[in-house]
Amino acid sequence: MLDSFALLAFLNKEAGFEKVKSLLRVSVSTGQPLLMNEINIGEVYYITAKDRSLEQADEFLRRLETLPIQPIANSFADVLEAARVKARFPISYADAFAVATAIRMNAVVVTGDSEFRQAEHVVAIDWL
Repeated sequence: MLDSFALLAFLNKEAGFEKVKSLLRVSVSTGQPLLMNEINIGEVYYITAKDRSLEQADEFLRRLETLPIQPIANSFADVLEAARVKARFPISYADAFAVATAIRMNAVVVTGDSEFRQAEHVVAIDWL
């Protein structure tokens, strides 16, 4: 499961982007999409819009449709679970959605965001 940090690293060709690129290739070859919570997708959108432009953020959404990434929606129960994670750990609210989703989906979080160290004992992390 990708966190926004991992997808931004891939999109911006930052440190760790080769690992994400490899995971995307494996995803295509196996037919198993990578997971990503919609909140984290929204985080990539607003960071791209803020750092670059709304046009580039919209281009990101078009590109996202071509990638083997399955957006994971949130029910009210999912929102509350993310809130519980946020209450337990000093991480951002968006990161709490990634942790809660990984727990729910029994997935490994792919990230380079050091905030996730706070939750390493409750969710597996694949570090960039």
